[in-house]
Amino acid sequence: MQKEAAALVRLEEYRPTDYAIDTVALDFSLAPTATRVTARLELRRRAEDGPPPALVLDGDGLKLVSISLDGRRLSAEEYEASPDRLTITNPPSSPFRLETVTEIDPDNNTALMGLYRSSGVYTTQCEAEGFRRITYFYDRPDVLSVYTVRIEAPAAEAPVLLSNGNLTESGPLAGTGRHYAVWHDPFPKPSYLFALVAGDLGAIHDIFVTASGRRVRLAIYCEHGKEERCRYAMDALKRSMRWDEEVFGREYDLDVFNIVAVSDFNMGAMENKGLNVFNDKYVLVDPETGTDSDYAHVEGVIAHEYFHNWTGNRITCRDWFQLCLKEGLTVFRDEEFSADMRSRPVKRIADVIGLRQAQFPEDAGPLAHPVRPTAYREINNFYTATVYIKGAEICRMLKTLLGEEGFRAGMDLYFERHDGGAVTIEDFVECFAEATGEDLSQFSLWYHQAGTPKVTMRHRFDEAAGTLSLSLKQELPETPDKKPKKPMLLPLAFGLVGPDGQDLSFTSTEGAEDLADAGKALERGLILLGADAAELTFTGLKARAVPSVLRGFSAPIQLEGDLSADDLFFLARQDGDPFNRWEALQGLARRAIAEGYRARRAGDVPRFDPRLAAAFGELAENEAFDPAFRALALALPSEGEMAQILASDVDPDALHDARDALAAEIGRISGARIEAASRRAMPEAVYSPDAENAGRRAFAHAAWRYRVAAGEDGAFLTEAFAKAENLTVRSAALAVLVHARLAGAEEALAAFYERYRDNPLVLDKWFSVQATRPGHDTLEVVAALTESPAFSWKTPNRVYSLVRAFGGANLTAFHRPDGAGYRFLADAIVKLDGQNPSVASRLATCFRSYRLFEAERREKAEAVLKSLAGRDNLSRDVSDILTRTLA
Repeated sequence: MQKEAAALVRLEEYRPTDYAIDTVALDFSLAPTATRVTARLELRRRAEDGPPPALVLDGDGLKLVSISLDGRRLSAEEYEASPDRLTITNPPSSPFRLETVTEIDPDNNTALMGLYRSSGVYTTQCEAEGFRRITYFYDRPDVLSVYTVRIEAPAAEAPVLLSNGNLTESGPLAGTGRHYAVWHDPFPKPSYLFALVAGDLGAIHDIFVTASGRRVRLAIYCEHGKEERCRYAMDALKRSMRWDEEVFGREYDLDVFNIVAVSDFNMGAMENKGLNVFNDKYVLVDPETGTDSDYAHVEGVIAHEYFHNWTGNRITCRDWFQLCLKEGLTVFRDEEFSADMRSRPVKRIADVIGLRQAQFPEDAGPLAHPVRPTAYREINNFYTATVYIKGAEICRMLKTLLGEEGFRAGMDLYFERHDGGAVTIEDFVECFAEATGEDLSQFSLWYHQAGTPKVTMRHRFDEAAGTLSLSLKQELPETPDKKPKKPMLLPLAFGLVGPDGQDLSFTSTEGAEDLADAGKALERGLILLGADAAELTFTGLKARAVPSVLRGFSAPIQLEGDLSADDLFFLARQDGDPFNRWEALQGLARRAIAEGYRARRAGDVPRFDPRLAAAFGELAENEAFDPAFRALALALPSEGEMAQILASDVDPDALHDARDALAAEIGRISGARIEAASRRAMPEAVYSPDAENAGRRAFAHAAWRYRVAAGEDGAFLTEAFAKAENLTVRSAALAVLVHARLAGAEEALAAFYERYRDNPLVLDKWFSVQATRPGHDTLEVVAALTESPAFSWKTPNRVYSLVRAFGGANLTAFHRPDGAGYRFLADAIVKLDGQNPSVASRLATCFRSYRLFEAERREKAEAVLKSLAGRDNLSRDVSDILTRTLA
C-alpha cells in the first residue's frame, strides 16, 4: 500500500504558531533502546483575544509516557497523542508549563535523524525536522527558545556529555555508576539547532582570545586514537574565528566552542549552537590518511559551520523556504574565507566548476526550483546545489553590484537589525537597499525565478571608426513550475583587451540607456543588463579590442558568445582576468570535444586544431601563473558538463571517446612540455598541505594524466604509488592506474586496501576510484563491492563513496545501453529507503538528467523510474524526488 502523499507546504500559507515557547528544559536519561526524555516547556499565547486555540505539537514515532500541565497530570480526555502528534484541546489562557515524558530507541534509529546511537556514541541531527523524533514540539525554525539541558548516562559508557551553550553543572550520581551534566544556552534558538552528544571520546583542546579579549575554550572530540588528526581542523577553526572578526566584525559569543566528529552522519556537518557535529571526513586529516583536497575541504567546512554562528544561528530563518538565507550566505562566506587563505583565482575557478557540475544540471532538469522555493512536500529534498551554491552566487553578485563598502554596510545593518530573529529574504535584501539607497527589486528576482539565464553576445569591431559594438540578449528557460519569467538583472564584468593584453580605455558608450545604472557601472567595468536585450557601442578605441565578458564569472549564467577560435586563443594568452583566461581555454576545449563527439557519432575519427594542444603546453610553461592555476587549466571539461552542453540525444560512450581523443592529442603534442614544467614546479620534499605545495602536486598529477593519454605505460605510476610518502600522491597514482586500466592497477588496489583496510575514510577512496572507472563493465565491479565485508549499507559515507559515485559521476557505466546501471541503482534505493530515506533520496537524484541521453537509454531509465515510483510504501523523501523527476 502506497504511503499517503505528504501535504504540500506553501510559502503563501505561512502563519506564526499560536503559542510561543520561551524556555525549554530537557532531561535525558540515556539508554541504548529506551532513552527517557523529560521536556518542560514554558508556553504563552501570541494573541490575547478570543478563547485559547488548541495546542498542536509535532512528533515523529514517539512513545508518550506521561503528560502534565502546570504540575497536574492530564486525564486521557484532555489530550490526544499519537506517535506523530500531540494535541491539547483546551490549554490555559495564561502562560503555562507543559511537561511530557517520551521514550525513544536510539539504537534502532537507522534514519540517523533525531537522537541515534552509532558505534556506542549518542548523537543528534535535528535539521530540518529531527527534533520531533525526540519530544513533542513546534518543530519549525521560527520558534526561538532558551534551552537548559540535563544529560545523565553511565559514566563508564559515556564519560563525555555535551550539549549546546555553556556547562553549568556536572558530577557523579552517587551509588549508581551514572553521572550527569547540565548545559545552558542563553541565546534563543530554534529546535533544529539543538544538539546532544554522549559517549567515550578522545579530544584535543585549545584557547581562542577574541578581539575584545574574551578567552574561549575550544575542543574537538573524536574516536580515541584519532586526536592528532584533528590538529588541522583546530587550526582552521581559529583562523575562521579571527577572519570573521576582521572581515565581518563578528565575534564569538559563548565561553566554549565544541566540535564532535562522528562516523555515521547523513550530512557533511551541522552548525548547532556551540556544539557543531561533523561527519568525521571533514575533521580528521593528516598526510598519511588525507589528501590535499581533504585538507581544503576540512578548512572550508570547519569555516562554514563556524560562520553559521551568526548567519544561521544568531539570525535564523523564519521558515524553511528561507533556507538559502543561511546556507547560500554562509557558503559565500566560507568561499571568501578559503579565497583569502589560498589563491583567490584558483578558488573562484574551483567554485565555478562545482556550480557547473552540480547546480547547472539541477537548474536544467526536472528538479529545478527557485533559490527560494514557494512550495515543497519534503523539506529534506531541498538541501540542494541551488539553495547552497546558487544562493552563494547571489550574495556574490550583491557584493559586485554594491561594491565592498556597500556590501559591508548592508551586512552590518542586517546583523544589527535582526540579531535574535527569524527572518526572510525580503528582510535581508531590504538591509542592503536601505544601507546603500539602491533599488534592488529587480535583483531580487534571482531568489524567485528558477533556471539558469542564457546570454547571447554578438560583437563587431570597426577599425576605421575605432568602435566596438556589443549586442546582448538574455533568455530564461522554461522550468517545471511553468511560471512566466521576467528579465533578470545581470552584472557582467568586462574588459576590452588590446593587442598587448592591456584593457583599452574608451571615450564614451552609445546605447548605454538600455543598461541599468549605466554610467557608474561602466566606470567600474560592469555591464548591468536588466532588459531582454541591449545594444551598446564603445567609442574612441585606439586599437583592435577583443571583449572579455563575464570576468570572474560575475553572474551564474550561460554565456554564448561569437568569439572566433583566434579570439579565444588570444584571450587564453593575454586576458588580464585569470578566470576568463582559464575560461577561454576551456571554451576551446569544449568546442573541440563537441566536434570530436559529432565526428565519433558519424563514424569518423576526431580531428583537432593542433593549436589547442600547443596552447595547453604554453600555459603549463607560463610561470606567471601559480601551479594550482595551471593544474586547473590543464583539466578538460568533464563528461557531465559536456553532456549538459550537448543537451539532447547524448551518447555517453561517444562523448567519453571524444574527450579521451582530445587528451591523447594534447599528450602527444604537449605532454613533454607539461611534464617538464611540472618537474620545475615540484613541491617541497617534506609534505606540507599549504596551498602552494598542494598546487605543485596537482600540477604534477595533471602531467601524469597526459603522459598516460599519449600512450605511456603505467610503470612510472606503479613506482610513484610504491614510493609515495603521503596519501595525495598515492591516491592520485592509483586513480590514473585504475581509470586508464593500466598494468599494475589490480596490484595497486590490493596494496591500497591492505594498507587502509582499518581506516574507513581512506577506504572510501578505494571504493570511489573503482566506482568511477569508465566503462560498461564497472557495474559488475560495483555490484561485487556491495557484497564486500568492507561495505555497509548502514554507513552513509560508504554508500556515497560507492553507489552514489557510480550513479552520479560515471556516465558510461551508469548509462550503459542495456539499462542495467539504472536497475542496480533502483535496487539500491529500495534497499536503503526502509532504513535511511534521506540517503535513498540522494541516490534517486542521480536520475535527474536522464532525459539528456539518447532514446534507448532514456526509455530504459524512465521505465525503471516508473516501476520504482509504483512501489508500495516508498518514503516521502524518495517519492517526492521520483514524482518531480518524472513530471
